[in-house]
Amino acid sequence: MKIGVIAIQGAVSEHIDALRKALKERGIDAEVVAVKHKSVIPECGGIVIPGGESTTLCRLLAREGIAEEIKDAAARGVPILGTCAGLIVLSKEGDEQVEKTSQELLGIMDTKVNRNAFGRQRDSFEAELDVEILDSPFTGVFIRAPGIVSCGPEVRVLSRLDDLIIAAEQGNVLALAFHPELTEDLRIHQYFLDKIFKNA
Repeated sequence: MKIGVIAIQGAVSEHIDALRKALKERGIDAEVVAVKHKSVIPECGGIVIPGGESTTLCRLLAREGIAEEIKDAAARGVPILGTCAGLIVLSKEGDEQVEKTSQELLGIMDTKVNRNAFGRQRDSFEAELDVEILDSPFTGVFIRAPGIVSCGPEVRVLSRLDDLIIAAEQGNVLALAFHPELTEDLRIHQYFLDKIFKNA
């Protein structure tokens, strides 16, 4: 089993480390691979799209031919986790900032996003979050974070902050506005692993 972390741009190594730790906790033998080129995604049983700069991420995913592979994987039911910029990339619709930069969103999740919902880099913060899939609060790290402003009926809202949706799930796809990989709390990565191995 391979789990692919998109490694074109953004917070890649932290996700790889978190997934490896989560796998070790479970005693599961699986390979976590950095994905920089096409032809790797079809071999993966799970995909992570990390944070970074969403405009650059969208452009490079399309240029490398990875965007279509992710869409195909999503259609096949492969579990996908998107964090921060990854949440934007997965969405069906963006705000005027997204339109202005002509971002080619993947359109996998029936969500509309506000790209800079929680401000710029200097407005980074942490918050204790109630997340529906967890039994106790999770410390969310927000760095120039987006937010979901609306979603379709098939999207399950998992957490909100300041009237914005900050965690949501649609079938095999999980999207977070915050960075679980920047904490020592592995519960969200463990939940993602559960989705992967349930689907295997």
